[in-house]
Amino acid sequence: MRDNDSSARDGSPWWQSAVIYEIALISFQDSDADGKGDLIGLMSRIDYLKWLGVDAIWLTPIYKSPFRDLGYDISDYRAIDPAFGTLDEFDKLLAALHQAGIRLILDLVPNHTADDHEWFVESRSSPSSAKADWYIWADAAENGGPPTNWLSRFGGSAWEWCEARRQYYYHTFLVEQPDLNWRNPQLRSAIADVMRFWLDRGVDGFRVDASAVLIKDAHLRDNPANPDAQGKPPPQRQTPVFTDDRPETMQCIEFIRSVIDEYPERLLCGEVQGKTDRIGHFYGTERPRLHLPLNFALLDAPWNALSLQAAIDAYFNALPDGAWPVWVIGGHDKPRIASKIGEPQLRVLAMLLMTLRGTPFIYMGDEIGRKRVPIPPDQVQDPFERLVPGYGLCRDPERAPMRWDNTANGGFSDGRPWLPLDPAGSTNVTAQQNDDGSILMLFRALLRLRREHACLREGDYQPLRSQNDILAFERVYEGHHMLIVLNIADEPRKWPSQVSGRVLLSTYLDRASEAVAAASVLLRGNEGVILSRRAPG
Repeated sequence: MRDNDSSARDGSPWWQSAVIYEIALISFQDSDADGKGDLIGLMSRIDYLKWLGVDAIWLTPIYKSPFRDLGYDISDYRAIDPAFGTLDEFDKLLAALHQAGIRLILDLVPNHTADDHEWFVESRSSPSSAKADWYIWADAAENGGPPTNWLSRFGGSAWEWCEARRQYYYHTFLVEQPDLNWRNPQLRSAIADVMRFWLDRGVDGFRVDASAVLIKDAHLRDNPANPDAQGKPPPQRQTPVFTDDRPETMQCIEFIRSVIDEYPERLLCGEVQGKTDRIGHFYGTERPRLHLPLNFALLDAPWNALSLQAAIDAYFNALPDGAWPVWVIGGHDKPRIASKIGEPQLRVLAMLLMTLRGTPFIYMGDEIGRKRVPIPPDQVQDPFERLVPGYGLCRDPERAPMRWDNTANGGFSDGRPWLPLDPAGSTNVTAQQNDDGSILMLFRALLRLRREHACLREGDYQPLRSQNDILAFERVYEGHHMLIVLNIADEPRKWPSQVSGRVLLSTYLDRASEAVAAASVLLRGNEGVILSRRAPG
């Protein structure tokens, strides 16, 4: 691994110093002209990942799947989908990543399988089958209808009738994605064996999908109506008290963590649910749970200095003692932040992300300022948009293939891409690598600065009062102070405090080493600055 590996340097876990880069493999790089990214394609881009400076990648599911929902409908946990490659190619990719100093995190999908998984085929065959209780089954209500009023995330009832068993099965998501029964110890053991299969191959951890919904109410109580449902899609018309974030879910996460802890230096991060003040319980106190519950506060907060200041403060205050923070600015299920705030402010967000205390996660394409890609209605792949249309929640615009260059297919594929790319002439990697002032070069400079300065990786976070549209804070480590001032306006603003030091980096990439000794700091519109300064007094 790289010589800046924190676990080797100071005993702290490697992920506390890492920058983690999410890749939807199907959209990263195609090698065989079928229009879908694959393992060999990813291997051909390792030099790019190393050049950018990321420490680990997280792959969305690569397992065998009918691919109705970006591979989150898994039909074999121990096989690579043929569209992506083979186990042998996976092993070669993992070795090449490790040789380059990059760790690999896989998606773990423990809540549900595809309906053609052998476990479900056996479970639905008979109430007396060996795996009869591996999924969530219930008898019909007195009127013959579904057992409860629970709703699927993809619209309609979350219960589907199975004639072979004369019972309903539960599905949080698609009807073809039956939920596993985490109350069954044999099922838990089977998931543990799946984890060990990949951990034994050398993967560096898992991101747990849908970790907040692993257990549903044992009494099958109906969910109440959501009083704020007006204008929301049908699945949000209930308050999911009895289906989401049940207390017993924490025991499931603790079990998953116990398997991870059998292996040294492995990371468990996860998709969580609820408001900021709920995130603390996903870490665990007496019994460990997730190392890094993913935090989307920077994505969800209104984009102004006061709201950001409040969101950051609320998050830090919600963390249990000893918990390590984590910050996420994009993902395969989240709207592109550049479409919300624009590229000039995305540069400011990049600086904020890389200077806050905690582990940054970025999603492929964030580093080139990618916005949502328009998807014609006849090319929509997202099952949510097809089943619950008209709410502007289609996720395909985030999942469109990477644009590496300005050719018709963007250097992604020699065939027709599975989803449309942004139009030719749009932002792309090659053009930005040749532009010293591009946002890609800013991301790279920020990652390099973070590696070079322990203050940014390990230093304490000390908030300052945000004012005049400027978000400001300090990082402090062993007497070294770094001041971060970020202008959230598109007009010049003044930071009204005495500063003495030098500029390490500006989001404009043109002020490095500039000396500052003044009663205030003038920032251009959309400018953020990192200053190394002498300690007060």
